[in-house]
This record gives sequence, structure tokens and C-alpha cells, in this order.
Amino acid sequence: MKKKVVSLLVAAMTVASLTACGGSDAPAANQEPAPAPAEKQEAEPASAEKQEAEPAPAESQAETPAPAADGEVISVGFAQVGHESDWRAANTKNYQDTFSAENGYELSFVDCDNDHAVQIETVRGFIEQELDYICIAPIQSAGWDTVLQEAKDAGIPVLIVDRAVDADPSLYTTALGCDMVAEGEAAGNWLAEYLNGEDANILVIEGSVGASATLGRTEGFNNIVAQNSNWKVLDSQSGDFTQAGGQEVMESFIKSYSDFNVVVCQNDNEAYGAMDAMDAAGITYGVDGDVTIISFDATHDGLQYTLDGKITCNVECNPLQAGFAEGVIKKLQAGESVDAWTLVVDEAFVAPGITSNYAITMTQEVLDGRAY
Repeated sequence: MKKKVVSLLVAAMTVASLTACGGSDAPAANQEPAPAPAEKQEAEPASAEKQEAEPAPAESQAETPAPAADGEVISVGFAQVGHESDWRAANTKNYQDTFSAENGYELSFVDCDNDHAVQIETVRGFIEQELDYICIAPIQSAGWDTVLQEAKDAGIPVLIVDRAVDADPSLYTTALGCDMVAEGEAAGNWLAEYLNGEDANILVIEGSVGASATLGRTEGFNNIVAQNSNWKVLDSQSGDFTQAGGQEVMESFIKSYSDFNVVVCQNDNEAYGAMDAMDAAGITYGVDGDVTIISFDATHDGLQYTLDGKITCNVECNPLQAGFAEGVIKKLQAGESVDAWTLVVDEAFVAPGITSNYAITMTQEVLDGRAY
């Protein structure tokens, strides 16, 4: 076990992040009706995200550490994106629950508050502390080569989790997460099935600029748009994965466009903001409205609105990924090789009364069974 220096700064940031990532005031699963979007606490989202190129199937060639002695605590550093969304809060809690003292870990957790520079320095701090493993959920996909080389030189395995990086794969041990391009394609394929040849005038509220989830979901959805000549993307702007951002972008769209019939929001919190803006403008949406809303993440609140018929299709991005990361660490502790990429599989859900080859029809039972 490497010597560890756990700084007071990291501890303080951990406490702050726990406060920031507290549970949202989501409606209870059996509460009806669901509160209007404006009544929701403004919890920004972010989501999870995907590699822009297909990951190599080869096994990682990174050097593995010697197995820890029985009873020895394994130190793990986690540089989290932030607390911008319900999805991110669930993802954070999953890591904190998995890498707990009771499970034999010492977790150094830092909420980087969507600041790329802070995240880079956080990783450098983990290297200086000589932690056993480092998990990074990258805020941006670019700009990682230097610090990843530093971690490799220090002999510390790095796991890229949730989102992807534009870096030489030899600089990190493995990557895991959802396929964001596939998520975007799932949304597009469902829309084509649902519209059944009808025209689509589409507005897109994208996620954070430069995030792999934004890039992947945009690429995937646009792949399907290109296959439908009677579809038109009228505009596409970033809502930064937040409810406030989604509302602001949607208000701007409403001033500029009057003929849209589809709104694609790249996470649930943006969808809540878009619904607030449409409510204020008297625009109807959902199964019985004039506008079809597609969302991503499929958090509890998002699926509640799907069950209520307000969000017509919601594509999942599973935040419960820490178990996959722990599985990698256990293999490395045992001196085993690990895959270069681990896929976290997603589902898609549609409002009641809709049948689809691409999605599961939403029910109260499905909602009650959600762990996040």
C-alpha cells in the first residue's frame, strides 16, 4: 500500500460536495399528479457521456499493482464533474456507498464544480497523495494527456468513468460508461417510429459544451436526422445540463420559432426548464400536446413526467456505475488484466399508451423499481 497524505482541503471539499449533492425534492413514486415543472427544485444535471470513437476492444496493457494484504485499506480518489443534476447526485452517492470504509476503501472525493482546471489539479493532488487508484469523470474530453502521463509515471492506475477523454488510451488503465452515440441514435430511431413519416421541425437543447455526453448524443441523433429528409433541426443551443439553462434556451427558441413540434433535451433537468418555458408561453406538450419532448437520463423525476405523459420518450443513462469501477479495481488487485472498455447498458422509456420496438412503455411498477 502506498503512503497516503489525506489533506484537510480534500476533506473539506468532500463535506461541501455531500451537502451540494443532496437528494432532490422529487415527487414520490405514488404521488399524483406530479408537480408542475416550475415547482421542482432547480437541480442542474449533467450526465453522463460517451466516447467519440469506438473504444478499442483490446485488454489494457497498464501495469497492475501488487495485491493488497488482507485487511489493508485501498485508497481511491474520485474527481467528480460536479453536482449539476439529479443524475450526478445519484452517481456521486453510488460511488460513496460503494467505496466506503465498511467495504475496505478510503475514498478521497472532490466535487470539481464543472471547472476543468480544478479537476486537473484535483488529479494532481491525488497523485501527490500516492493514492492506489484514481477515478475521473471528465468535465471536458480534451486536455488530459499531461496529467494522465503524470499518473502513469507515478504507477497509479486511472479509470476514466462516465464520460470520455480525447487522449492516448495507453495513458489510462481502462474506461467505463454508457454509449452516448447509441443513446442519441435510440432517441432518433424512436422518433422516426413514432412520427411514422410525418414532418419534424426539431429544436435541440444540448448539454455542456465539450462534454462527451453532449458530443455523443448530438452525433447519434444527427445520424438519424440525416436519414429522414422531412426532418429539420431548426436550432441547437447549449443549456449546460441545467434546469435554468434549459428554460433560458427554450424561452429564446419560443421567441424565434413558431413551427416546431419536437424538442430534444439532452438531460432531464433541461427538460424541466423547457417545460417551464412552454407552460409560461401557453404551449402544450407531451402525448396530448402539440410538442413532443424527448429527454435523456431517465432519473426518477424524469420518468415520473414520462409516466404522466409530459415527456414522451426518455432515454436512460445509468448512473449506478461504481460497481463496474470496483470490479476493475478488484481485478487489478488480483493481478488480472482488464478490458480497455466496459459498457454500461441503457434502456429507453415511453409514455403510457405508446408501444415501441426501441423503448419500454412506462408504468408505475417500473417507476417504483427505480433505484435512482
